Amino acid sequence: MVNKMNHKKEEQMKEVIQTYGDLLYRTGYVLLGNPHDVQDILQEVFIKYMEKAPSFRDREHEKAWLLRVTVNTCKDCLRFQKRHTCSNLEEMENMCAVPTDTNLLKDVLALPLKYKTVLLLHYVEGYQIGEIARITGLSENAVKKRLQRGREALRRQLADDT
Repeated sequence: MVNKMNHKKEEQMKEVIQTYGDLLYRTGYVLLGNPHDVQDILQEVFIKYMEKAPSFRDREHEKAWLLRVTVNTCKDCLRFQKRHTCSNLEEMENMCAVPTDTNLLKDVLALPLKYKTVLLLHYVEGYQIGEIARITGLSENAVKKRLQRGREALRRQLADDT
């Protein structure tokens, strides 16, 4: 009995994906512009579809629900990306003017997280020690010590590179 229900849900899910998958993908791609993000979004949409198991009046209602969930999930993704900006290493390397800057960047990124964080906040983002303390939840003395130890570790790495 349970196998029969699971098989029915699986068949229903396949039908929904075949029917609306391209439409939802195109919608997500227009909003996000990144195929990897769109794939993640569609997984979330189909998981919501399976979890909620909504009942629809007709196919148009189902289509509208899926489109609305896709658009809202894309908006959530865009909000998250706006709040949590990140750059990948290759983009950062391309921004380095001199090849030695790329090596320095790699050395900084190889540091332990506790040193890397305060060094990047201080030297790259331009935050003062007090601001870094508030951001990280550390005391100002702890931030100063991590900056000192991070610089020392970076010096050691740079000396090892030469």
